[in-house]
Amino acid sequence: MRIRRPISVMVRLGTLTAGFLLLAGSTRGADGPVPAASPARDSLLVGVADRDITPERPVPMWGYGARHDRLSEGVLDPLKARALVIRTGDQALAIVAMDLGRGPTPAMMTQIRAALGPRGINTVLVCGSHTHHGPVIELTDEPGAGRGKFDDAVAYATRLPGRIVEAIVEADGCARPAKMGWASRDLKLNRNRQTKRPEKPTDPRLTVLRFDPAEGGDAPPIAAIVHFTAHPVMTPEDVYKFSADYPGFLRGKVESELKAPCLFLQGAAGDQSANPPAGVRGAKAFGERLADEAIDLARAARAASPRSHSLGSAVDHFRFESRVNFKGALTFLVYSRAFFPELIRNFFREMEDGIRAEVTTAVVDREVAFVGVPGEPFSQHAVRLRQRAYIPCVLVLGYCNGHVLYLPTIEAASEGGYGADPRVSPAALGSGEAIMDRALIRVYSLLGKLPAPAPAQVAAGPK
Repeated sequence: MRIRRPISVMVRLGTLTAGFLLLAGSTRGADGPVPAASPARDSLLVGVADRDITPERPVPMWGYGARHDRLSEGVLDPLKARALVIRTGDQALAIVAMDLGRGPTPAMMTQIRAALGPRGINTVLVCGSHTHHGPVIELTDEPGAGRGKFDDAVAYATRLPGRIVEAIVEADGCARPAKMGWASRDLKLNRNRQTKRPEKPTDPRLTVLRFDPAEGGDAPPIAAIVHFTAHPVMTPEDVYKFSADYPGFLRGKVESELKAPCLFLQGAAGDQSANPPAGVRGAKAFGERLADEAIDLARAARAASPRSHSLGSAVDHFRFESRVNFKGALTFLVYSRAFFPELIRNFFREMEDGIRAEVTTAVVDREVAFVGVPGEPFSQHAVRLRQRAYIPCVLVLGYCNGHVLYLPTIEAASEGGYGADPRVSPAALGSGEAIMDRALIRVYSLLGKLPAPAPAQVAAGPK
């Protein structure tokens, strides 16, 4: 069902029959081939759990280079990692929303997958909200890379994968039969912070997914997902205290009204900032204003139990040539002065042999697609993917399963400016487009409309 006004898109899931199960073959995950889809043997199962991930001791803060290695000075509001697990048949998808600036490092993702493999959780989307008031998570237990100078930050980073796994395992353990619905609306609550052109593109879409108990009745929802696109930078830069920024306040109000856990998932926010309306100032006011819209959508979305279930997923590994020479001593010196040497040493190790990006695509019940991108894609990547994908709901998740800095569109790169400059968007020109093209093919292959492509994609470009 679709309602055009005031809700731009509204869908009830549950119109499929067993004859329309996903037909894709196999794809390659971290540990080898896994089925992309399977028929349901039980109902859709959904569970949710969270962990506090606020650092207990002062550590360097992520997000603003001008802070360098200055340590945090307390907590404005706690940081959380909230996990939602969806199971159908022998497939499981874990989505984790974290109050962190970025997704986990590649080493962390390896640990997380190794721990979840025995439970049959074969697809994981671990997403940072991109708050600029979270901790640095890249420091490692090696001389010059964190050990000795930032031992508390190293200890925090060492514990983080375990906390994420704990939340996923608990969510999986309490999963119960559920039904799902979604609704979306376009708002004027974000703005393009990069382009100087008269027409400044944005991604205005706010989307809410609601998961209800299958038995119905007056029970509150199992969980809600809120997806929006805007940098969480409304807490002043010179405040050295941890905060989830506006997503935390949004989440709090949604949970208070719906009596259910809420996950905030950031979109393709590389060029998007918040655009508070008149009279709305600060992270709390903006988060709660956005929450009002989300609550309205959540209440309007009518969840329904599909007559058949399907869940397909695919992981693609890219290696893009870099526009920056990350092996040069001068380059290291420049970045070290902009940030601090221990952070940059770890960062360069990830980048020196090319920009490696892991992109995960998942399709649930042939209606909802998640595309996890490890960095900061510009908004038009997400808008164009939605336009090209013949599926009702497509959510591009930025800051997911890693971080490769900015992924501007080609035309944005031609303008330059922060976010499009090679120093902060080192992946070869066209990398974002290559990722979205592959995600589009994956969506169609998971729907059985195209054959499954090769499991890996390598894109080259000028150094």
